[in-house]
Amino acid sequence: MTLPPSRDAAGADLLFLREERLRLAQTLMFLVGRDMAEAVAPVLEEVGLGRAHHRVLQALAFSPGIPVTHLQDILGVTKQSLGRTLHELEARQYLETRRGRNDKRQKLLYLSAAGKAAEARLFAVVRQRLVTAYREAGGTAVEGFRRVMRGMLSDHSRSLLAEEPSGRREVSHGG
Repeated sequence: MTLPPSRDAAGADLLFLREERLRLAQTLMFLVGRDMAEAVAPVLEEVGLGRAHHRVLQALAFSPGIPVTHLQDILGVTKQSLGRTLHELEARQYLETRRGRNDKRQKLLYLSAAGKAAEARLFAVVRQRLVTAYREAGGTAVEGFRRVMRGMLSDHSRSLLAEEPSGRREVSHGG
């Protein structure tokens, strides 16, 4: 009978923690970010939007009805920068604002039908890349990928991911 390889050897389970493997992971994340930005660029150009607009569309697709201040927190941008982007999206009728139920001064943000359509076109590009990579990697690897990605989030980002627009906790999104 053949026994499985011993995992007791010093560091055998930790080869993925070697410096060169960590640097490779950093490089891969950089290249994926760049390649995904390049992949959606033709759609952004076609609809006349930039990367800041894309980030807002993504955030509102994930969290419809969030207040402007919460969106600013999610995106990590200044109020002035976000204001310009929101103004442009409103002018193109990609965005709807509604007053808060409890606080009428609060401005809640939603994608309009046109905004949802633009976001769906952009997501289709990302979705295709993810489907291809997920199929190639398999379910176990995809679950490991999600765990790694969640593990890299700051506590603050984890809390943003777990919040609904109302501030209540929601079921996690697949991981």
